Amino acid sequence: MVDAASLTMRAVALGRSALDALLPPRCLVCGASVGTAGALCAGCWARMTVLGPPCCSGCGYPFDYGQAETEGETLCGACLRERPAYARARAVLRYDDASRGLIIAFKHADRTDAAPALGRWLANAGAELLQDADLVAPVPLHRWRLFRRRYNQAALLASHVARASGKPHCADLLTRKRATPSQGRMGATQRRENVAGAFMVTERHRARLEGRRVLLIDDVLTTGATAGACARVLLAGGAESVDLLTLARVVRPV
Repeated sequence: MVDAASLTMRAVALGRSALDALLPPRCLVCGASVGTAGALCAGCWARMTVLGPPCCSGCGYPFDYGQAETEGETLCGACLRERPAYARARAVLRYDDASRGLIIAFKHADRTDAAPALGRWLANAGAELLQDADLVAPVPLHRWRLFRRRYNQAALLASHVARASGKPHCADLLTRKRATPSQGRMGATQRRENVAGAFMVTERHRARLEGRRVLLIDDVLTTGATAGACARVLLAGGAESVDLLTLARVVRPV
């Protein structure tokens, strides 16, 4: 006897096959035909730099060999000088010429169809962080920027990370209470000043935050100013710890 779940799965598979016949899956970067939706072709994938061990136990900075060890941790120079407000950070890709087009298209060109695949990438790259997380939440956009862009790319990623991992998701755990200028051309100090006081814990979620380990999701880690500001607010609001998971990160000498 075929149960309802099996029938549903068959219907979904048939629907996907019909859709693929009408609209064959395309590479998220170059548009070439690929085997499954949300994938990259072999050429585009080969150009990506996937990040992983060995890396800094704190911020996830990639390196070829261990740096200084502190109580069993292997830390980069920047974390030895000053640990970020978030405990750990990890990223899927290096932000460079190969990954930039994919991320900009997702962030600014309405390529929200990429979100399910990107969310799965994040869940795989952040498996260690997700294992410890009690709550998944995105870096928020200010309401006026959200109105202009129509979606928060970090919130889309967070929802799909939560779905892939089975972790609870809180889309509006944080509120961006002050509009801030774009940080694209700012240095580290300017970025920290730009986001100082820009975030707050959403009042109705304060009780939910107490004692929780939060996994913060964003698209790109550059200097860590925005993520650091969010982490400090979450910790002050009662979170036990904050980790950071991003789609990509800028890699500069530390």
